[in-house]
Amino acid sequence: MTSVELPELSGKVALVTGASRGIGYGVAEALVARGDRVCITGRGEDALKEAVEKLGADRVIAVAGKAHDEAHQAEAVERTMEAFGRVDYLVNNAGTNPVFGPIADLDLNVARKVFETNVISALGFAQRTWHAWQKDNGGAIVNIASVAGLAPSPFIGAYGVSKAAMINLTIQLAHEFAPKVRVNAIAPAVVKTKFAQALYEGREEEAAAAYPLKRLGVPSDIGGAAAFLTSEQSDWITGQTLVVDGGIFLNAGVA
Repeated sequence: MTSVELPELSGKVALVTGASRGIGYGVAEALVARGDRVCITGRGEDALKEAVEKLGADRVIAVAGKAHDEAHQAEAVERTMEAFGRVDYLVNNAGTNPVFGPIADLDLNVARKVFETNVISALGFAQRTWHAWQKDNGGAIVNIASVAGLAPSPFIGAYGVSKAAMINLTIQLAHEFAPKVRVNAIAPAVVKTKFAQALYEGREEEAAAAYPLKRLGVPSDIGGAAAFLTSEQSDWITGQTLVVDGGIFLNAGVA
């Protein structure tokens, strides 16, 4: 059971990928909190089941699978349409970063895997939600990118390049899907999730000290931004990348 009293239904429906935990879960939580019904995806059935129970099984469904699997993409959209009859919002959050080291020595097969999961899957989900509902009825797409896509990102270069591609994919989709569908991206800095643990574990205080706001991000920071970009308050915003970084970019160029 969910631990909070759920609001009246908004009538809107979202599909959030990679949402059994971390940023994706934070996004789903924010959308449920305003009354949306949500389909979440992820690789682990047990983790998804637990997430559904916490979010509210009367408002949330889950579809397990790998984001880059086209059959999974099709099933997720079909199940959302079957359960809720519409899919107004798509949040592409599923991502991977399986390597840590110089891009000069990167196995090209690993690079392909990163792009398949981080970029091609986002395009696949966007195509399917477009044809299933948004083309005729409108809506919004939010792509979870990263500040790694906006600047050099030592030791996670392939991830950074893939996120730069996702930012450009956002622009392309925004141009092509207008005026029916708005497409924007969010570029977080380090958010306290299992995915990003290697970037702060054991030295969180030191890592946070580099940020003007003196803390690392939490999933609800990104959830709030995604809720805004899928709301009427952002109806005149498309093709943009919202940097949510605790002010870390303010330090760029500072000696």
